[in-house]
Amino acid sequence: MGRSVWRGNAVAYWPTNALHDLAGFFCHILTAEERLRAANPATAIALVREPPAHPIHALQRDDRLERYVSAQFRKAFGMDLIVHRNAGSEVPLYTGDFPQIFPNQDRQSHEYIRQLEQLPTLQSQGDGMKSFAAVLLETTVGAESVLLIDEPEAFLHPPQARLLGQILVSQRTLERQLFLATHSGDFLRGVLDMDSDHVRVVRIRREGGVNRIKQLNNTQMRALWSDPLLRYSNILDGIFHEGVVVTESDADARFFAAVGDALFEETSPDVQKPNVMFTHGGGKARLPMIVSSLHQLDVPVLAVADFDILNNEHPLKELVEATGGQWNEFAEDWKAVKSAVDSKKPELGPEEIRKEILKILENSSRADSFLDLKHSIDNVLRKSSPWATAKGCGKDAVPRGTATQTCDRLLVGLRKRGIFVVEVGELEGFARTVGGHGPAWVNEVLKKDLARDAELENARRFVRDLFAAGKIVSGS
Repeated sequence: MGRSVWRGNAVAYWPTNALHDLAGFFCHILTAEERLRAANPATAIALVREPPAHPIHALQRDDRLERYVSAQFRKAFGMDLIVHRNAGSEVPLYTGDFPQIFPNQDRQSHEYIRQLEQLPTLQSQGDGMKSFAAVLLETTVGAESVLLIDEPEAFLHPPQARLLGQILVSQRTLERQLFLATHSGDFLRGVLDMDSDHVRVVRIRREGGVNRIKQLNNTQMRALWSDPLLRYSNILDGIFHEGVVVTESDADARFFAAVGDALFEETSPDVQKPNVMFTHGGGKARLPMIVSSLHQLDVPVLAVADFDILNNEHPLKELVEATGGQWNEFAEDWKAVKSAVDSKKPELGPEEIRKEILKILENSSRADSFLDLKHSIDNVLRKSSPWATAKGCGKDAVPRGTATQTCDRLLVGLRKRGIFVVEVGELEGFARTVGGHGPAWVNEVLKKDLARDAELENARRFVRDLFAAGKIVSGS
């Protein structure tokens, strides 16, 4: 708005590759500094004779446009954004509730102006309000065909960042392109919430002096976004990390992340810690979809699963294929390991299981929690199946000799594809002296010296191997 160029220069620039001063008519970069300055009052102009030189002038001309922008602003901050139309040589914006207009009065009346000027101005508010308002103004009334905004979520709280993403997608016209550079998962979630065919998400990953650019596959993204658990998880934040480790449960992710922190604080205090996100998928079944989706975004990813993932072909087969592997490379070794474990006699038969469970129930008291009873019964049930036992003790459940050699080969091959199977069975196998299960177990273990406790050496080795996977494993 308010740009000008000499006609002779415009004619000279147009046929060349560089538009020079004409570029500003078509493309605008809205920086963070400009967003904060945009909250300052605009210089008053003759609205009929002069073209708008500032987005505020467009609101000053059009009550409906002002009401629309104000409604979006209210969604974020619970107050209106109001143009002062009679402030003399400048046109400021105020925040608060629209003043009441009494009978026989309008927005130029003394009483209306008195009420308005008792409200705070936008320029006196925090940077979040000022930046949000500036983005709204530029995207609503800006004249350029292409608008680039760096970190539009800057200065905003997460809910406001998500709302801004929703607004920018919903109000964009087909005649205008927005390029938005962000490091906010909340802002990106807001963009994806609108499920627009006109949105493209591109991930830029810098390797040395080279930028790797990958456009998100919209079909994959919608599949990921349609899963309720994943939609309201932090999986999408993996886009902003160098790599992701996805586990079965939140307890697993918390434990491995804590061990990783302890390792680097103890051994490499002056070395930059790998920018790796630990997260979970809510069970084995979702691991393939998460791994596949993150690979589509060019996010290096590792999957961590309990030993009993080897009990069934699915979802192990899908997980291998999600990493870009071929199942036939693993099928024979997997069958041999499964058969070897299946051939082992259960520790307890059906009648013995029944007696053990009855004994637990008979000896329980009202003081016992439901989770304690469940854990005790689960321990008994583990003895009813060779794979239940394997989940508790891991690779030790595999018969020695050829079967163990085959198992080792299978686990090494899976690791090369970015699939780490917990060789001690499950999370609790890393510290068997600690009671409890899942979150309760993790809470107790985190009280230990994670960097030096002798019992946790296997856990430290496992996490070292995760980090040693390096760049982590890409889907190629």
